[in-house]
Amino acid sequence: MTRAILEFLISPPGALALGMLIALTVGNPYAAKTAKATKYLLQASVVGLGFGMDLQKVVAAGRTGILFTIATIVGTLLLGFVIGRALNIERTTSHLISSGTAICGGSAIAAVGPVLKASDEQMSVSLGTVFILNSIALFVFPVIGHRLALSQTQFGVWAAIAIHDTSSVVGAAARYGAEALQIATTVKLTRALWIVPLTLGTAFVFHRKSAAKITIPWFILWFLVASLIRTYVASPAWAVIVTIAKYGLTLTLFLIGAGLSRKSLAAVGIRPLILGVLLWIAISTVSLWAVMHTLT
Repeated sequence: MTRAILEFLISPPGALALGMLIALTVGNPYAAKTAKATKYLLQASVVGLGFGMDLQKVVAAGRTGILFTIATIVGTLLLGFVIGRALNIERTTSHLISSGTAICGGSAIAAVGPVLKASDEQMSVSLGTVFILNSIALFVFPVIGHRLALSQTQFGVWAAIAIHDTSSVVGAAARYGAEALQIATTVKLTRALWIVPLTLGTAFVFHRKSAAKITIPWFILWFLVASLIRTYVASPAWAVIVTIAKYGLTLTLFLIGAGLSRKSLAAVGIRPLILGVLLWIAISTVSLWAVMHTLT
């Protein structure tokens, strides 16, 4: 029993749950510092995972997910606009939640927010909504995948499309299998590249002549470099780096959970949460149907 508990706590879902428990009970006195550390630790962990992936498989996975990526991003943004109008949600908040759902959760919201000149409250509502659903997905998706007997490829693509943040995508896929992890990581990083056109498109649609710096996910380039090195240079060191990267990811999820606050949860209103849930259900069910009928 004790061993089972320890194994859960050092798993990605367990680390997230433990972090959330600490945040909601004793609190996190170093929230600002851990938030900054989380960003860089996640990026370093993703790059480390690149040393376990063959470049040819990375390219193949990227090609597999590209059509799903384009269709779901455009569809999610349009659906978010329609539902947001129907629920009478302020346009900026609606677009932030839609952007986070469409691409990569908090990273997309953080990139688009300055362009929209979003207030702290609007950012908190959007980030809180995405965080809640993202946390649920980390626990629920592997269970659904096993119940539906999804293949490693199917689950990898589905997780990359339907789970918000990169950390939870990688965490859920790691629980499902090594092949799912490779596919999910690659497809998700391909998806993250859309932050740049999303930010530019947001500035155009919202008529913002903002001087805000556009966030470019450069760590994706280093992920590809790591994969390139691993493909053409044989070394036992790569396995060690990948193992360290997986532990780094687990620590990242713990810090993400520990960064939660009661204030951020309280800021999430019922209508923004409904928007987030409806978008999440839509993208999850449509992408699940698509991968089950087009991939093996």
